[in-house]
Amino acid sequence: MANDQEKEAAARASLQYVKDGQVVGLGTGSTAAYFIKLLAEQVHKGLRIRGIPTSIRSLELAQSLGIPVITLDECQEIEVTVDGADEVDPQLRLIKGGGGAMLREKIVASATKQLVIVADASKQVPMLGKFPLPVEVIRFAQALVAKRIAALGADVQLRRNVDGTPYITDENNHILDCRFGEIRDVDRLAQELNAMPGVVEHGLFIGMASVVLFARGKEIVELRR
Repeated sequence: MANDQEKEAAARASLQYVKDGQVVGLGTGSTAAYFIKLLAEQVHKGLRIRGIPTSIRSLELAQSLGIPVITLDECQEIEVTVDGADEVDPQLRLIKGGGGAMLREKIVASATKQLVIVADASKQVPMLGKFPLPVEVIRFAQALVAKRIAALGADVQLRRNVDGTPYITDENNHILDCRFGEIRDVDRLAQELNAMPGVVEHGLFIGMASVVLFARGKEIVELRR
């Protein structure tokens, strides 16, 4: 319950970054869902925004709440995106993808002037890697990529649904959850993953977050890059 209250508090604090008339990226995950619901309340009060969702789930939630949505085909410049994270380090580098949407999340973040990350205090870490790093792969290359990532020192597991079937992303790919432990050279690991044929995207977000809002109890801690 306290964790949910912190998520909602962080999401509420992020509303200050949304201005009338903006195009707003709508993140994915439990904390981002709080933001979308709170944003919908402001839309009903007269706030004029257009949202670009980062997943089918966020699209369906936004539509159900009456938020006007558009696609990147219609607009390629986003003023602000509010999204969650699975881990945040002191340099505001992130691990994302626990919700399976890091590909679209990273695309939207790359088109965003100001990426605002909202999270409860448990997501703040001194070093990335406690949370398994998600890597989205095309199915044809799955075994090969898993072997190569394992050679880098990770325990690699195919993400599965509760019924045991492979998890399928919005782009019809699979996800490998890679446990590295503490990642001592984040930049190098990102480069190595980027260079692997068959890797569609990974959950390391480096140099993308502008602001991180952590909720710790009733306090909001704001960190800037």
